[in-house]
This record gives sequence, C-alpha cells and structure tokens, in this order.
Amino acid sequence: MKPEGFKKVIDIGGKPVEISTGQLAKQADGSVVVKCGNTMLLATIVSNKEAKENVDFLPLSVDYQEKFAAVGRIPGSFHKREARLSDYEILISRIVDRALRPLFPDDYHADTQVAITLMSSDLNFPPECLVGLAASAAIMVSDIPFNGPVSEVRVAKIDGKLVLNPYKDELEKATIDLIVSGTEKDINMVEGEMDEVSEIEMLEALKFAHESIKIQCKAQHELCEMMGGKKPDRVYNHENKDEDLKKYIWDNMYDRVYAIAKAGHSKTLRSESFKAILNEYMDTLPAEEKSAKSFLAKKYFHDVEKEAMRRMIVDDRQRLDGRKLDEVRAIWAEVDYLPAAHGSAVFTRGETQSVTSVTLGSKLDEQLLDSPMVHGYSRFMLHYNFPSFSTGEVRPNRGPGRREVGHGNLALRGLKRVLPDQSVNPYVVRIVSDILESNGSSSMATVCAGSLALMDAGIKIKRAVSGIAMGLVNDEKTGKYAVLSDILGDEDHLGDMDFKVIGTEKGITACQMDIKINGLKWEVVEEALMQANKGRAHILAEMNKTLSAPNADYKPHTPRIETVYVDKEFIGAIIGPGGKVIQGIQKETGTTISITEVDEKGIVEIMATNGDSMSAALRIIRGIVAMPEVGGTYEGKVKTIVDFGAFIEFMPGKEGLLHISEIDWKRIEKMDGIFKEGDMVQVKLVDLDKKTGKFRLSRKALMPKPEGAK
Repeated sequence: MKPEGFKKVIDIGGKPVEISTGQLAKQADGSVVVKCGNTMLLATIVSNKEAKENVDFLPLSVDYQEKFAAVGRIPGSFHKREARLSDYEILISRIVDRALRPLFPDDYHADTQVAITLMSSDLNFPPECLVGLAASAAIMVSDIPFNGPVSEVRVAKIDGKLVLNPYKDELEKATIDLIVSGTEKDINMVEGEMDEVSEIEMLEALKFAHESIKIQCKAQHELCEMMGGKKPDRVYNHENKDEDLKKYIWDNMYDRVYAIAKAGHSKTLRSESFKAILNEYMDTLPAEEKSAKSFLAKKYFHDVEKEAMRRMIVDDRQRLDGRKLDEVRAIWAEVDYLPAAHGSAVFTRGETQSVTSVTLGSKLDEQLLDSPMVHGYSRFMLHYNFPSFSTGEVRPNRGPGRREVGHGNLALRGLKRVLPDQSVNPYVVRIVSDILESNGSSSMATVCAGSLALMDAGIKIKRAVSGIAMGLVNDEKTGKYAVLSDILGDEDHLGDMDFKVIGTEKGITACQMDIKINGLKWEVVEEALMQANKGRAHILAEMNKTLSAPNADYKPHTPRIETVYVDKEFIGAIIGPGGKVIQGIQKETGTTISITEVDEKGIVEIMATNGDSMSAALRIIRGIVAMPEVGGTYEGKVKTIVDFGAFIEFMPGKEGLLHISEIDWKRIEKMDGIFKEGDMVQVKLVDLDKKTGKFRLSRKALMPKPEGAK
C-alpha cells in the first residue's frame, strides 16, 4: 500500500514547486522529493549517531548526481553506466555544501552525507536551482541538529528584468546569472557570472533572490508542521572537554600569540612561531600525558590564534602581515614567461603565485561535454592545479579534487565573458594555471595571470580582467567589523567571509561568496563590493604596467587558423568518398581541417603551421567550392587515361572527361603516347550535365581550326 506522505506546494518565479516526504527512501534519516514540472529531485541525509575520536570538524559530504534515464538517454561511456561525478555535478555539490555547512552546530562532528539525485528532468529547466531547497528540506524533516532551514534560488537579469529560476534558453541572453543561498534572515552563499555589471545591479539581484529564499524557508517550516512539528534534535556529545587545560592555554599563551600576530611576520615564520609556543608547553608534559592532551591542546590553541587575530583586526585595524585593511599586497607580473607556449604569464601577489599558459587549438580540440543535462562541446577550458609544494606540504598527487574543479570554474566564468566570438577568435582556447605558491586567493591570481596570458597569446579580449578576494571579521558582541581586501589564507580560515569578485574596469564578470556568520547586513555587503572595486582597479593598474592590451599578432609558433564558409552542398565534395578528398588535402598540405554544418552552411576550419601550407589548402578548398563556368579555360592535370580519352582534374576536386575526339582536330586512333598521368594540359569546359554533374572538356576548342576540318 502506497504511503500517504506529506506535501507542500509553493510558487517560485511563476512555477509551482512541490516538496513531499514520507514515500521514498524512508530508511534515511531524512528524505524529500522536490518536483517542478517534469523535473524531480530526491534528496536524502544520513548522519552517524556517534562521532569518531579526536575529530574537531564536521565530516560532511554532499553528492549531487544526475541519472541519464532522467532525460531518456543511455550513458555514452564504455561501461554504459553512471561513473564518477562529472565536473558539473561536482560544482553543484560544492554549491550545496557551502550553503549547508555553516548551519550545522560547531560541536557536531558525526560523519554526515547528503545525496541529491536527479531522477527526472525537463532538458530546458536547470535543476541546480532546486538542489539547495531539496537538501535543506531533507535535513529539516530529520532529527539531525541544523540551524536552518536554508534554500537556494537562481536569479538572472534578462532584457533588463530580474527573473527567478529561468529556463535554459532564457539564460543565453542573461546579463546576470547567479545562484544565491540563504536563510530567512541572511544570504550565506553566492556564485555566478555577469556581463560587466555594476555593484548596485548585483546587490539588487541578491536582494531580489533573498525574497524568494524567505518563502522557501517558510515552506520547509510548514512541511514540518504538517508532519506534527519539527522532530526534536538528537542528543549528541561529540567533544571531550578539559576546562583546566583550556584556561591554562588561554591564560598563558594568548598574549604571546597576540604579539606574534602583531609582528607582521611572513606566513612561514608566523606559523613556526605559533608552533613553537605550543610545542614549548607540550615538551613539559610527560609522554603519557602529552598523548592524552595533544588533541585538545591543539584545539584550544587554535581558538586562541583565531581570537587574537580577530581582536587585532577589529580593535587595532591591523592585519597579520602588517597591512591596512584595504591594502593589496605587492604585485609583480611578467608575460611571455614560457617561450614555447602560445601565451603565458606569471602573476605574483604577496605569497601567492600562478604561472599560467594559453594553448590555442582547432575545432578538433573541442572538449566533449556528456552528462544528462549538459551535452555538446566547449571551445574554452580553464584548468587549475594546486600542487602540495605550493604550501610547503608533502601530499601525493591524485589528480584534481573538488577544490581544484571549483577554483578553475570560478576563474573560467570570470574570463569567458570578455572572450571575442568565434568570428574574431577561431581558436579553441585552453588555459592552465599552475599555482606555485599559495597564501590567499590563488583563484584570483589565476584570473589575473589568465587575463595577461590571453593578451600575450594575441587573443583580442574585450578588456583586461582582475580579481580580488575580500574578507570580513565581525564582532557580534560589539557590532564592530572590518572588511579586508586581498585576504591571506589565515584571514580566510579564521575570518567570517570569503568574497571573491572578478571584473574589468567596466564592471563585474563573476563572483563567489561564502559567509560563516548570521546577521550580515546589506550595508556590509555593499561596503565589501565597493572596497573590492577599488582593489580590482589597483590590481588592474599593476597588470597594465606589464601588458595593457592584447598583442597585435599571435606568436610566430602559434598555428594559424583560417575559416571558409561554404554552401552545404559542397561539404560532401570537400570530404570526398570515405574522407578521401579531405585526407588527401591534409596529407598534401600538412594542415588540419575540420568541417561543421551550421544553419545550412558549412564552416571549414584550416589550421596550418606556416603560410605556404595554409595557402595551398585554401587554394584547393576554394577550388572545390568554386563553380566552373561553361566556356571557361582551365589548366588541368591528367589523372586517369582510358581507351576513350583522359580524365582531367581542371579544378581542385573536379574532374571532367577529355574525350579522344576532343584532343586534337586530327583524328587520334589510340591513347598510347598521347598523355601520361600527371601531365598538365590546357582545356576548355564545353558542357555541364546538370543532372549527372559530369563535365565535358575539350582541348581542340583552344586550337586554331584547320581549313576543311569538321
């Protein structure tokens, strides 16, 4: 018998959204189904009843997965089944994680997993705008401690109007595209891209999104009420405590830690000095006591570090490295750093450094995107690498993790809005950022290095792009706060906000914000945006000292691409039977050729490493698509000799028959010795059979007609 369950329906942007629970996945601690039209998401949460020993953080994992069956497709992989999460699924998982994580109690440390599955979907509806709502609702119907609810909404500005949860085809002309998360009181996560918009426009979009978030949070409370009220939170105790140890560390170490924080040391020296204080104490303990107290001592000492840094910033208006609140670290940059790359730059800001390369390729280098909701090709890629040596650590290289995928995507979104269209830039572009040093916002260093490398490569971007990471330290007791420009790693870790803003001199192109506190006021967000504007302008001015506009030409070793637009009917002639013609052109000229059909036209891309190869390929292809004129004279090559004449290639890809009777005015009995294959001969096109496409050639028509000849 089907369970009755509970259901709540709300309106989001003119679309009815249904939240239900009690029918699916009932062995999970919490589960809901969220539906909008044909789109259906199942969200579940399971959390262990006990925490592991010596854990002082929340081991939360969020996995968003799309089923190919949701859109009626079979996976294209060898195994024909869903495998590891795609980059797109990882990015959505990260967005949900960042919205949920700050709302769990600080002392809750049990292994917790949130799983969101796309079970059904309309291809034109982006399901990511509902994943935050689904995840939060699943937690709310459980007994897991949670300071929610929270929800997410997608807001876009289309034709000058803000729209909630727009359809995919509407997003193509959006000047703002944001995913915003928040509680009933505050926003706590933002990610998106924009078309060089102002700070005021972005703030309006955030406020617009928050109004819908409030409605969605209220709906989750109402769903719980329909179930008889919110379940009481489970009882837990995940932290051991030693109040005497805590008091000793605070009483004996706070002042020393504060003094080191005020000294303005480098990251390495500061870290070593902090460790020395704690190690000095640990060395006084007997071996058995040291082992027992090690974990809690480190935890309490971390709390001391956090409080000392925050007090120094809020009260003394000084930062860990001695800078003013709005001061950007020293910058140096250089382009053409990698001589064999098509474009490259090194960008260093303080103790953060990126070496970034640009590689230009042809259509054959396009990235295949194959997931249930994203199927097609991408002509722009940005890959971000974060090796362990960049922070002086030892860690095996296991390939890019979720952090690398997320940072790379943010930089990509910030740069793609300034790329020229395909008519100006025929290349497939790949940017690779290798982080060689890291102490604060390596993703923003990637943006700056990427912008310089693109210009170094000769890509005609609209405007240079810079990025900055903003921080916040907020004292809820006093109401005092400090907005920080160009934050350090410790300021990110110990602070209350990480707000990355990317843009040109004209406006913002992308942003990402994570907030760890409640009660963030809109005026603080506005202050952070305006302070970020000044910081971006300063960084851009420093970048302009290195390179202020794209190079006039590509590097000498960059392959050249020419694009030829042909009528659809000629595509087959260029390719030839079994690809014979196009393969022959590539082999003869040493070029790489690709053909795409778009809107009844063929787009032929030719990539060559030198001008002679390009000219030869262009001549052949233009010859294939040229229309022969009856009565025209051509220089042709003898391709095949038969008993009744010879086949002459009089234009690239076009052969006609020179009949034995059309070779000369005098009668020729046999073809023996008349021509050999490869001979060049001048002929006239005397007839074209439009039904068969056959050409009839004559050589004698170009010769004087002897007297008496017929």
